Order: sequence, then C-alpha cells, then structure tokens
Amino acid sequence: MLIPVPKKEIPKYKSGVNEMGFVYAEIDLISVDDMVLHRRGFLDKDKIKQVRINALVDSGAYNLSVNETVRSQLDLPFIEKKFATLANESLIEVDVVGPIEVRFENRRTTVNAIVLPGDAEVLLGAIPMEDMDVLIDPRQQKLVVNPKHPYVAVTYLK
Repeated sequence: MLIPVPKKEIPKYKSGVNEMGFVYAEIDLISVDDMVLHRRGFLDKDKIKQVRINALVDSGAYNLSVNETVRSQLDLPFIEKKFATLANESLIEVDVVGPIEVRFENRRTTVNAIVLPGDAEVLLGAIPMEDMDVLIDPRQQKLVVNPKHPYVAVTYLK
C-alpha cells in the first residue's frame, strides 16, 4: 500500500527588477558545514547558519559572489586565493570560501563563492543558475524556475 508523502511547503521567494533595470532575486545561503554537523547529530537544526539575501542576478558573472558580511554570518572557511576581473576590467585578489548551499524556490545547488570586499552586492552567477535550472524571464524581468522543467532541475551532460 502506498502512503502519500505530505506536501512540502515551498518557501516564497521574491524576484523582480529594481528601478534601474537590474534583476534581483531572494535566495537562501546556507553553511554546508553546519548542514553536515546537523546530519551527523552534532548541531541542532535551528543552529544551522543561513541568510536570506536579495542577490543581483548576473548571468555575465560565472560564480556566486558574497561580501565579507555574508562570509562572516555563515562563518565560511577559506579554500584558496584567486584573481578576479571586475566589470570595470580591474583585477583584484579574492578569497574563495565554501561550500554554500544556494536555494531558490524548489531548487538548490552547492557551490563555493568568491568574497568581494566590504558590503558589495551578492551576485548570483551563471554556474549556480545553470545548476539550479533557473533563468531570467525577459518578459517578467525576474528569476524563474525553468518553465520546461518546473518540478525538478535538469542538467545537461553533453
């Protein structure tokens, strides 16, 4: 006999365009280290560090980029140093931290993040967007779950 699984409520996320034409989306960022400690019984669920942030959706950026405040709030460990080219073509040295779980609507992915100096805007780049199978809807000017795959993310391996 099959017993129906209780329907899991999907959190409501805001997504849309601001007055300057940039697309923003509310995403959850969660410390994967804390999730592992919880899964192994060392940390209560309510102690998992997470933040809900209004991120700039930037398909021209590759990675997730967080600022120093978010890094501190999630207590993200240092992985390595890298050089990054900014939109103005300047080159800066940045820390790579992680892992971080990114959630938007019924999607999630785990990524490392580049730390931008100070209180720079959080950027949701192309790699986490692709992995979550979300896209920018040009008509609505907001981040949406891929309408071709509304229930489960699809990854292309070719």
